[in-house]
Amino acid sequence: MLYGAFMCLEIRKDRMEKGSDNMLYKSVEGIDFPVSRIVFGTANVPMYEGEDVTELLDAAFAGGINCFDTARRYGMAERSLGNWIAKRGNREQIVIIDKGAHPLPDSKIPRVTVAAIEADLAYSLELLQTDYVDMYLLHRDDPTQPVGPIVEVLNELLDKGKFRKLGVSNWTTHRIEAANEYAYMHDLEPFTVSSPNYGLAEQVLDPWGGGCVSISGPKEAETRRWYKDSGMDVVAYATLAHGLFSGKIRSDQLSHVVDYLDEFAIRGFCCRDNYERLRRTEQIAQKHGCTVAQAALAWVLAQPLEVFATISTSDAKRLESDLMALTVSLNDTELRYMNLQ
Repeated sequence: MLYGAFMCLEIRKDRMEKGSDNMLYKSVEGIDFPVSRIVFGTANVPMYEGEDVTELLDAAFAGGINCFDTARRYGMAERSLGNWIAKRGNREQIVIIDKGAHPLPDSKIPRVTVAAIEADLAYSLELLQTDYVDMYLLHRDDPTQPVGPIVEVLNELLDKGKFRKLGVSNWTTHRIEAANEYAYMHDLEPFTVSSPNYGLAEQVLDPWGGGCVSISGPKEAETRRWYKDSGMDVVAYATLAHGLFSGKIRSDQLSHVVDYLDEFAIRGFCCRDNYERLRRTEQIAQKHGCTVAQAALAWVLAQPLEVFATISTSDAKRLESDLMALTVSLNDTELRYMNLQ
């Protein structure tokens, strides 16, 4: 089924608008202004702890990023983001993607219930100091739950103006289709945004548990075809393989990988094929005079999906460097080479 009537307005790559620092933007139905295709993710240590990150978020905004991804599960990140928005008075200039209904910390028990959705969203809005978010995503799925009540409660909150677009994170395409079929049959708004893992590296194991869904790698070719055909927005997370493609480690240092990457990166992305992808990306980066992270992000943005790439860092200088990925142009041969094709 095609969801084009509910998705982003189609904009060819050669016609995308450019803003400060060459930022790419895309028109999204329901949002009043073009949305940056690089999204700032608030899942970093200082924001988890609710710290003042004015310099960091100012750097993101100055670099052209106007879309910020957060979640009730990210500690006090919503508070950090909300305090910055209040300080700068820029709520109407930015897009907030928020997520809820994630299992509680140190628990894998699903919380995809009407009560959890309502409670999480209410607390998130309080911390963000706003009465609405632009996109609201269910952070995890519970396949044992029927889709009907989930779609119903989200539409009730949508009608109350709590958000403008509804979507999911870590849901399979089968479950998205089931939910959207229910929505169409009952004259309700469907899911129009999905946030899976997507990047050059293949996710070989679930890094965080609780049903992390990836559309990367050769095994997910059919899933990517579904996203391409549907036109659904993809807000990709872990685009740099949780550090493997960030420049923290080189392909000639892999015997010491545990010294450079955390347990989640090692469990989710460390494998022979990804190491070879890293080696090839280093070659392409050297050819273009850019960093590995810039080349890997450029690869994501060049893919034939309606993709928004989420990046997260606590270092403003590192952020500025990563945004230079927008100046890197990879040809088809390079794109295939980096992905072992």
